[in-house]
Amino acid sequence: MTEDVLFTVEGGVAEITLNRPAALNALTLEMAQVLYDRLTGWATDDTVRAVVIRGAGDRAFCAGGDIRALYDAKQVGGPLTRDFFRTEYRLNHLVFHYPKPYIALVDGIAMGGGVGLSVHAGTRVASEATMFAMPETGIGLFPDVGGSYFLPRCPGAIGMYLALTGARLRAADCIYAGIADHYVETTAHDALIARLREGVALDTAVADLASDAGPAPLSELRDAIDRTFSGDTVDAVLAALDAEGGEWAEKTLKTMAGKSPTSQKVACRQLQEGAAKDFDACMVMEYRLSQHTMAAHDFFEGVRALIVDKDNTPAWQPGSLDGVDDAAVDSFFAPLDEADLTF
Repeated sequence: MTEDVLFTVEGGVAEITLNRPAALNALTLEMAQVLYDRLTGWATDDTVRAVVIRGAGDRAFCAGGDIRALYDAKQVGGPLTRDFFRTEYRLNHLVFHYPKPYIALVDGIAMGGGVGLSVHAGTRVASEATMFAMPETGIGLFPDVGGSYFLPRCPGAIGMYLALTGARLRAADCIYAGIADHYVETTAHDALIARLREGVALDTAVADLASDAGPAPLSELRDAIDRTFSGDTVDAVLAALDAEGGEWAEKTLKTMAGKSPTSQKVACRQLQEGAAKDFDACMVMEYRLSQHTMAAHDFFEGVRALIVDKDNTPAWQPGSLDGVDDAAVDSFFAPLDEADLTF
């Protein structure tokens, strides 16, 4: 049986390859646990100077968590809906605080769980194939894996825009938004790892192989995004988009209309709270959000519509923003009866 995660250590550089290309390298509980264990060991291993993570195949770095497994676990009452998020978020915390250079080669799709393995890296390398998105509000979830922390810290209102729309970004936009640091074409990734193993300093190795990602389309939308997504509520954002008018605003309104109303309101508050929290506090908050979401309706309905039945017609409950009152949003942020996430 092929291993879902491959590990090699050579020349002081550890290489991780997420190895589920047919599943777009989607992250399972078992993968998250083995990654956590291996990274923890390497953190104090003097023979490992740096860690590089990449995805197998030519389509994805990691397209997210294995949400179908969460759906199936809910049907039989298994513990996965608790264990997966607890393990994944502890892994995100480890990456964020990793004591050695951790380099993410974000080649292909990076969504959800894949973002958690890359955006918190000390060095984030985009390629011509990079496609980033946080599409969680479209499946009744919220922009997790540290979205509470990094999205509010994007320039202007870009983070709120990404959270509420699930907009997809290519390499130049990722660099503009502060989600990636460098642009290195896919064909140079092996050479980058080889230079690190030869002892070339990380900054030098990256600088030698990096090139210009080109203009960022997001920069042309920046003023409009800041005008429309700076409101305190989702309703304010929608009103601003309506007042903005034009093709982009109309398309954005249509996109948001298909998202879970509950998820949008939760995400809006999540980013506002995350802006004032440190990373660890954000992850504790997100674990609470995850468990309240697993006890609610919309996530499993979103997965049913997208993955299981594939009819793409989720029946959100409530079906409109007006039906989601402040008390309902508050309930997602409440402390858990069981222990909160700890590190």
